[in-house]
Amino acid sequence: MKEECLICKAPLEYLETDEVMECAVCHKKETSKTRCVKGHYVCNECHTAGMDVIIGMCLKEVSKDPVDIMEKMMEQPFCHMHGPEHHVMVGSALLTAYKNAGGNIDLQQALIEMMNRGKSVPGGACGFWGACGAGISTGMFVSIISKSTPLAVEPFGLSHLMTSKALGEIGMVGGPRCCKRDSYLSIFAAVDFVKDNFGIEMEKPEVVCGYSAQNNQCIGKRCPFSKVNH
Repeated sequence: MKEECLICKAPLEYLETDEVMECAVCHKKETSKTRCVKGHYVCNECHTAGMDVIIGMCLKEVSKDPVDIMEKMMEQPFCHMHGPEHHVMVGSALLTAYKNAGGNIDLQQALIEMMNRGKSVPGGACGFWGACGAGISTGMFVSIISKSTPLAVEPFGLSHLMTSKALGEIGMVGGPRCCKRDSYLSIFAAVDFVKDNFGIEMEKPEVVCGYSAQNNQCIGKRCPFSKVNH
């Protein structure tokens, strides 16, 4: 699960500007800033292949703990140490825990919507857009449960406030990015936000990270989930 090329296991590198690259798996050509040091590129669609199991997993869940639900997804073959799959996983885990905690939603339809929206946020958005996809996923989650549209009033505001709260937590810790850390931070922000604004109380466990050895850029004790802080 280390951040490495899915083709040759070489380290990844991030460019400052887009270049046209050919996916080593499906051979689709598109622009990207990410490839391995040997030049291999894997597109988002191929990187997240197998992610459709999320919907089935979530529909069988009874937990009110979005962290527990997300960590079960993290154990699946489609999930890597870092990657755009987290942009779907965060919102999906929150939707599932929200439903199980008493939230009034059609979970299957909500998960399908979350999948479609989350997959549209590319890998590397955290560094190149200034908006981590895990944080954005919480805004999508609130948008879905509140039925927000561009013309909505209160739901529009709540969705933006949710995203800003999650991104604020991520920004306060700083970089380099860690998809696991940023996912945990985003979920915790959403649990508090939903309790205050929707009256639905999901579970919020203590998290001690078990992924540090697999993260080449782990920030150690600066991470709130590091073992040394617990």
